[in-house]
Amino acid sequence: MSATPLLRIEKLRVSFGKDDSVVAVSDVSLEIGAGETLGLVGESGSGKSLSCRSVIRMTPPGGQMSASEINFDGKDVLSFNKRQLREHRAHNVGMIFQDPFSCLDPTKRVGEQISETLRVNAGLTSARAREQALKLLADVDIDQPERRYLGFPHEMSGGMRQRVMIAIAVASKPKLLVADEPTTALDVTTQAQILGLLQRLREETGMSVLLVSHDFGVIAQVCDRVAVMYGGYVVEVGAVADVCARPQHPYTRALLSSIPSLESAGNRVRRVGIPGQPPNLGEIIAGCPFVRRCSFVQESCSTMDVTLETVGPGHQSACPVMANRFVAVGPSKLPAPSSSADEASEETP
Repeated sequence: MSATPLLRIEKLRVSFGKDDSVVAVSDVSLEIGAGETLGLVGESGSGKSLSCRSVIRMTPPGGQMSASEINFDGKDVLSFNKRQLREHRAHNVGMIFQDPFSCLDPTKRVGEQISETLRVNAGLTSARAREQALKLLADVDIDQPERRYLGFPHEMSGGMRQRVMIAIAVASKPKLLVADEPTTALDVTTQAQILGLLQRLREETGMSVLLVSHDFGVIAQVCDRVAVMYGGYVVEVGAVADVCARPQHPYTRALLSSIPSLESAGNRVRRVGIPGQPPNLGEIIAGCPFVRRCSFVQESCSTMDVTLETVGPGHQSACPVMANRFVAVGPSKLPAPSSSADEASEETP
């Protein structure tokens, strides 16, 4: 990562309720370098989506967001007025959401929705916007772009709708693409195609990517670095290869151990899930948020601060108890993506 990151988030906190009693994100700090892909991985409810949406200050109704710093390309996002924030969302950051069907207007043709983005954000004429929209459809590997331009979202498959969302997201040539679970609802073959498309677009444009997923296999396939989230905290961060080979937090190790492999399938070895459930956001848990599900829990875990400490070059963990005691969890090769419908918390031993 470059010395000056494209995005730096420091001590992000997102809470809900009149008294801020429901804390969904706690003290999260992240950095993304220019041209880098950072993965956010963890079970549902860990705070991944809320963290990534802070980049454009998009907080759900009833939510309160605070941070020491949200710096994007040298500019303080927290100080943006409404006009500056609108320009930031239009030109600097592209967003891809999990369900493209809920984001696309069912009453408008696909081409019209892409063209509208180009007219509003880039100031193109209608003719030029149409020409560029057709090019974007071809760039995201949609066949017969002229025909698809006139189609409606319901006439397309899930994978094609996601490609349309990607086309809209990159239409303004953003410096950062935020992809929030972009392959969850897709079959494995289409998932691989979408991930390959994101990789190609990053290489061609030089943009950075923030990829959110519950699947460590997806993260390992396309990301340079990974931040592991649990209970609203970042509990481990580092290079993907290093984290997969030397997980230093019990939760990271549990996530990796829950991924099925071809070797385990051939030997009829059942996948090892994580017992229990993630914490209730309205419940205050003293110490480490993973304390109730951890196989290595000690008395000090209920009083410790959740603070990232360096455990290796570019590698940090929030578990001082087990740091540098873990060895590799399995084969040195990176995990492959699992079925899109699976999550580690859904199957217990």
